[in-house]
Amino acid sequence: MTIFLFTIGRSLSFVLAGLLSLVPVAVQADSDNLPDATAPVIEDIPLIYVSDYFSFVGRDSQGYVALALDNNRGRDGETYQAEHFVVLHDEREGWVKLDGNGAYENKRHELARIPDSASFQFEGTPEAGLTITSAVNQLTLRIDPLPIRTSRTHEQAIVRMGSAPAVLTWRNRTIVGRVIYEYLTMPNFNRLTRTYWGFWKDFQGLSVLAEPSGDLYLHRQQSERIAALVGTLAGFAVLDGEPAVMGQLQVEVLERAFAWGFYRWPTAWRVSWTGRHGAASMTLTLSDRKTIAGWVIGGFAMGIVRGELSYGGRTFPLYGLAELLM
Repeated sequence: MTIFLFTIGRSLSFVLAGLLSLVPVAVQADSDNLPDATAPVIEDIPLIYVSDYFSFVGRDSQGYVALALDNNRGRDGETYQAEHFVVLHDEREGWVKLDGNGAYENKRHELARIPDSASFQFEGTPEAGLTITSAVNQLTLRIDPLPIRTSRTHEQAIVRMGSAPAVLTWRNRTIVGRVIYEYLTMPNFNRLTRTYWGFWKDFQGLSVLAEPSGDLYLHRQQSERIAALVGTLAGFAVLDGEPAVMGQLQVEVLERAFAWGFYRWPTAWRVSWTGRHGAASMTLTLSDRKTIAGWVIGGFAMGIVRGELSYGGRTFPLYGLAELLM
């Protein structure tokens, strides 16, 4: 999940949600499709923040590729903002620098739709299917219509998550995989123009491809200020293209590594739950960590995770992205 950094990309998304998280929220799940983004309401709100985050993981004959692209925009009175946060990891090459990170002009004052930039253009919608094109980065991401997996709302604040098959073309490669999608809209908040502090603590978001045709999303965090909205522990799974029940979910950090501050990076997890086909057990190990920012009391990093899931008499290889905000 995107969560809790105030200077970089999507981590900021759910911190925002923390501002309204001190009251109960309504929860919906497993609807057929992501609902309409309520464009007329969004456009009329004078202070608002909106985010669409896409986490792709796939594989071709040359190995795995993972891409995270967060698209943020906001309004503060008469001014409008937009920015991208993007990272790409190739299994053989490692972290690949992409153009387009950072703020750009929201020329058309778009909030419901993701504004195009010089680096990334968007055609379609998450509900009906979306194509993201970046000529400068030699990539195109085509995403099938995204069914909703989880949804939480409070008043006009909305958090939704979905997942679907997707195909990434990059450097003349065709990489088949899946996308995990996260949508957030927060009225009376805009971290692109204002500063907010103290809403994150030991957040670990795991977006994982479960081969051959599934995905898992998990997050574990310890911030009481945002727990009412996003929970301290949450997740969903799609296995063989079908949503899976995740009862009695448990996520345990097995190991941590040194960091330059009063915190430690998590590096290994054990996860278990109970589903329709009995007990599920999986392990994940972090590799290729990329530190985005670091402070004495915390840090933000992206990483690659690998592991294995045992469920229903089957074994699923796992590969994906980790977002760590300590």
